[in-house]
Amino acid sequence: MSNSQLPQTGVGRISQPYALLLLPPPASLAFSDLKATYGSTLSKVLLKQAKSLNGANRIAILDVGVTVPGALSKTFQPRAKLFANLQYLLANLYTLIGAICAAEKIELDGPGGIDVRIFFVDNDPKSQASPSANSSGPSVLGPIIDLRTLVTCGRSWDAIYTLNSKQTQDLVVLSDNTFSSAPGRSQLPPISTVSDSEASLTPSEAPIAADITHSGPHYSVAVGGTFDHLHIGHKLLLTATALAIDPVPEGQHIERLLTIGVTGDELLVNKKYAEFLESWDERSRSCAAFLAAIMDFSLPEKSAPQVEQASKPEPNGRYTLTKVSSDLSLKLVQISDPFGPTITDKEITALVVSKETRSGGKAVNDKRAEKQWPALEIFEVDVLQTGEVAETGASSVESFESKISSTDIRRRRMDMAKGNL
Repeated sequence: MSNSQLPQTGVGRISQPYALLLLPPPASLAFSDLKATYGSTLSKVLLKQAKSLNGANRIAILDVGVTVPGALSKTFQPRAKLFANLQYLLANLYTLIGAICAAEKIELDGPGGIDVRIFFVDNDPKSQASPSANSSGPSVLGPIIDLRTLVTCGRSWDAIYTLNSKQTQDLVVLSDNTFSSAPGRSQLPPISTVSDSEASLTPSEAPIAADITHSGPHYSVAVGGTFDHLHIGHKLLLTATALAIDPVPEGQHIERLLTIGVTGDELLVNKKYAEFLESWDERSRSCAAFLAAIMDFSLPEKSAPQVEQASKPEPNGRYTLTKVSSDLSLKLVQISDPFGPTITDKEITALVVSKETRSGGKAVNDKRAEKQWPALEIFEVDVLQTGEVAETGASSVESFESKISSTDIRRRRMDMAKGNL
């Protein structure tokens, strides 16, 4: 289907335009192959979402589900076996999305732009949750979900885009079988095949292999950062953190905790364009909202989380604790030093860092060693690759770098405030 044939989603709407793009398994994880397989489709859908804004200062939302057959199987337990490959795939996909938006002059995340959220979908029939499964259980928690959970999650997409006819058929069949047994539930919105490409692979050909570099399992995982004006680089890091936490084995009850250390306002006063920094409350809310978008696929009426706020005089005493499910909590902590809760919470077992901040992982473990605490397992995340954008031209590279720089985002906010844009 050509771009001109895509359905007119979101045009004239007051609410945010909202769509789902379901991608088949990639032929390989390399950037060049992802571009060849997904590039045209992503361009068409991103342009469509941008056009649906009609120049308004709203933000269009695009959920991107990448099919990874068998990702929920015991083959990939603990999750550490999947981490290296999936974070690499995420980094290259977000790089590709950033490159396309730079070349097409599409804004990302800010007003008049697109909020892209990538997660993973296991379409193996053996992974499908029972239609009667408890929606607060692990089957509805991402960033890896089964296909049935995606179909029944109740998200209010205007349209669903797929890359080939097999995906469309799978969605239609599963939807028909599911909703025929659940009268009164809303059917899926229109499903459109954006390309005639038959890029889908069979499960045995999927390029994801088990990695034994890491151990696990991990039920308390941490990450830290400033997270100012949340952008695709932050999304990569937060999604990777969610990937590092393991599902609870069947029949067991384990309280899991995802800890996000968010730098306190007092440490940021010397940042460039500091007056356009978001407050700690704004930055922590953005992190929590994004994690909910890639993790919470329960029905809307069952997804209202319990939230607890605290502000104690002790180190890392200011935090927001959100109960995402019966066995998973999300803790946003205000940090005032490079270590944060990793040296005040002994129960944390893993730390996610970017390749730019890998030295921080060693520093944390040195501090824990001084306290005679167990070392954290360090999960390293790739950075978005500007070099991969070079072929689209110098101006695109500059635009891409601007989209993943909180400093540049603050500068643009300053220019907007002064009427220079």
